[in-house]
Amino acid sequence: MELRGVEELMNLLHACRGVHDIPELTRSRLHPGGGTPVGDHVDLHDHALQTAALLRRSHPSDKELQVAGLVHDIGHLLGPGDDAGHADLAADAIRPLLGERVSGLVRLHVAAGRHPAAASPGPGPSPRNTLAPDAAGGATTRHEAAAFEHDLPAEDAVTLRQADDAGKVPGLYAGDLEDWRTLLELVAERSARLGAAD
Repeated sequence: MELRGVEELMNLLHACRGVHDIPELTRSRLHPGGGTPVGDHVDLHDHALQTAALLRRSHPSDKELQVAGLVHDIGHLLGPGDDAGHADLAADAIRPLLGERVSGLVRLHVAAGRHPAAASPGPGPSPRNTLAPDAAGGATTRHEAAAFEHDLPAEDAVTLRQADDAGKVPGLYAGDLEDWRTLLELVAERSARLGAAD
């Protein structure tokens, strides 16, 4: 699926309300005794807003990074149950609309969680993200780490991942999705202009 317009993307982001990225099977494995599952209690909608707000605060001039934070987990909606492939699904869907850089950051946010730099000082990972390396293929090998470090957007992908890990606070209000429409439109327009110039 490729998203062709901001309205279509906004509808998808609105559909993230009430959707969690932990499949029920994983929830039951995490807490076999029943009761409250271990993991994130923030739906993808609120998580997107929290992640984007953190990036807006820490990198106010990097609009593409903020947008990547907003859309990085839509792959969970596009391919339910495909935790390992959700970043690629999202990246492929948004590339025609939001451009190569946003798509690349979204694609790398899972790999960034496996990179040692993602564990640098800052907010600790949520309980869900302590499981992410296994879901994404285990800890980074020395060869994978070297390859990741040579990837130009790697540092920004680690920044995105740190906000991803921190943006899972139950009950935290991080604004309204409609507040992001104008920025999505600006990034989409810039991407279209760059595409037309190629």
